[in-house]
Amino acid sequence: MTSERTNPSQAQDDAPLDEAADHSAAPDPGGAEGWRRLLPRFAAGLVFALVVVTALALFADLRELGDALAGFDWWLTVPILGLTLINYGLRFVKWRIYLDRIGVRGIPAGQSALTFLSAFSMSITPGKVGEIIKAVYVRRLTGTPVSRVAAVIAAERLTDGLAMLGLAAIGLTQFSYGRPLLAVAAIAGIGVVVLLRSPALLHPLVGLLARLPVVGPVAARLTDHVQHFLDASNVLYAPRLVAGSLLLGMASWFAECLALYLVLVGLGQQASWHLLLVATFVLSVSSVFGALSFLPGGLGIAEASITAMLILLITDPAFSRGDAAAATILIRFATLWFSVLLGIGAVVALQRILGRRSDGPEPASSSTVASGTTPS
Repeated sequence: MTSERTNPSQAQDDAPLDEAADHSAAPDPGGAEGWRRLLPRFAAGLVFALVVVTALALFADLRELGDALAGFDWWLTVPILGLTLINYGLRFVKWRIYLDRIGVRGIPAGQSALTFLSAFSMSITPGKVGEIIKAVYVRRLTGTPVSRVAAVIAAERLTDGLAMLGLAAIGLTQFSYGRPLLAVAAIAGIGVVVLLRSPALLHPLVGLLARLPVVGPVAARLTDHVQHFLDASNVLYAPRLVAGSLLLGMASWFAECLALYLVLVGLGQQASWHLLLVATFVLSVSSVFGALSFLPGGLGIAEASITAMLILLITDPAFSRGDAAAATILIRFATLWFSVLLGIGAVVALQRILGRRSDGPEPASSSTVASGTTPS
């Protein structure tokens, strides 16, 4: 098994980036200042979500939407949320595998789970860039530089996207919706994997950027961090690991496709293999479209895609616009907003843990964590 070591000088080199991450990309949510900086982002996301729900209600007719929600089999909420948790559980397994591969070990399973879930609190940041909060927490727990863990976060997003494209490809055998864009996204994703697996191609480019007159000074300051990111990426995109990650990703995201399937059954659709295929295609394609939009949580794009494709692909005459809008609202709550609530809870719990640790020994250095040894 390949692993990388981080020496103390590397940790010192990463310090400016770590501090920047702590104070900009992922503000510390534990203190009053952190919450003051986070609240506008959440407020903006909530306002945007309200606008989206209002638009869906107007599109569907408020009475039709109300009738659809009133007729929903609400007991299905339990298995629907359970399937969402299965998705998170399988993705957590991938998170642990990735951390181990880059030499980050020694985080207790519970704290690692909270760190993983904490990123969901930032799901409504554009392009989910706020997920860097995971790297900040790993640094605070172990001393591992942010730039190394950022490679894990990027690998998670990339393999998740490719897994969703794999699920969408199953539906493309019968449906043609979005084929050109999905093909471009697949080619681009595979291309990024190939590039990140070939640091020899990217290291010269980083050096070239550092010598350019305009962007050179900024690029030069980030060169070491980019090199560390690329070195970690080279480990994470090993062919066997990528193949395993894609299979794990398809299994995890299929759980949420099953959740949409149950939503549709709860709204009165007849259970069938065709309905399951529709649910899988709709959720996977809408998730890809939402991710490509770089809007907070894919808001607007994902909802519009789900509603439009359900109307297009479900041929039951009894399935109304109100049913499509209700299905969209229910599955988005069970995925996006449920995850945000879990993420906020995880952040609160982590802050309490870190608050207790602040009175104890300092966290292990990144070199200690990477090598798997304990302090003497």
